[in-house]
Amino acid sequence: MRDTLITVTGNVQKNAWADRVLPPVECVRDGVWSIPIPFLDNPMRYTLSYLLLGHEGAVLVDPGADSEVGWRHLGAGLRQAGLAVTDLTGIVATHYHSDHLGMAERLRETSGAWLALGEHEVRDVSSDDAIAIAADRNQLAVWGVRGGMLHKLTVTSEKVAGLRGLALPDLRLADGQLLPAPGLCVRVIATPGHSPGHVCLIDEARGLIFSGDHVLPRISPHVTFETPGPANPLADYFASLERIGFEDDMEVCPAHEYRFTGMRRRVKQLVEHNLRRAAEVLEVLDERSPRTVWEIAQHLTWSRGWDSLQALSLRLALSETASHVVYLQSRGYEINVPVGARAPTPVNELAEADRGDLA
Repeated sequence: MRDTLITVTGNVQKNAWADRVLPPVECVRDGVWSIPIPFLDNPMRYTLSYLLLGHEGAVLVDPGADSEVGWRHLGAGLRQAGLAVTDLTGIVATHYHSDHLGMAERLRETSGAWLALGEHEVRDVSSDDAIAIAADRNQLAVWGVRGGMLHKLTVTSEKVAGLRGLALPDLRLADGQLLPAPGLCVRVIATPGHSPGHVCLIDEARGLIFSGDHVLPRISPHVTFETPGPANPLADYFASLERIGFEDDMEVCPAHEYRFTGMRRRVKQLVEHNLRRAAEVLEVLDERSPRTVWEIAQHLTWSRGWDSLQALSLRLALSETASHVVYLQSRGYEINVPVGARAPTPVNELAEADRGDLA
């Protein structure tokens, strides 16, 4: 997507993104800091964590992936804001992905801060590695993955252990609730889609929206289909976009890329993008009579081409395609392509995969 409908406000962040370097720590508003946390070995490169200062404490939003490098960067960022890790009183993760929640357990142990997630966000991973891996393999097979590719894409025991190790929350945040932090007036808004219990945070006094991965300035966030999970995650995403796209003047603070204004315009663009993708799925169904999600996905438009998709990016392409199939079925289209199976391990963490993003 080109920045024609939004106004970039995080110009330093955007320049850093373009130059493929880590942006600096920034004071976004009085009492609000942006602290980038490296996301190693991932195309997204970093997560933008936000520090919110209240009268009697400090809350960190989306603390990022866990690594020694990330821990050092977080400590340095907090010091620049005049705090230490032990000064944190609260931690909020917008959703249950490792690039948002990974650092949370270490932070909680060091600071004693409470950890909160949305009330409907879940960690659905079996306590038995063999069961989790078999379920994931079965899901991929239902989508039409075969042979050696099935082996390559199936989740590993290391990945399962990593998901299982993500922190469980002390608090659950309900839609409309204010963060339990003295001196802060930050409202929670439930925005399922990218994950079942994703939340955004609205700081109306400061004119800020902390959008997590729900709305990003350039990338179209991935909306996955998982079983068990929401019956129609793309429909959930559309409804959530309608809820968050209420105005254009507030500054949007996403967890990746850079800050901007123009939320309503960006939301409209994201809706149009996903509807175009749904229309493209229908075209493939009409012209090629595919029998599996794989056969649909390989004929869709991906920004760097289908053949470039590997590992996680290929998984994301398949699960996004499945989401569109389910959405179209819910709209009354008769599509005889299987999408569901036994419960897979959720491995839908955002990556800058070739998903036909607006460009």
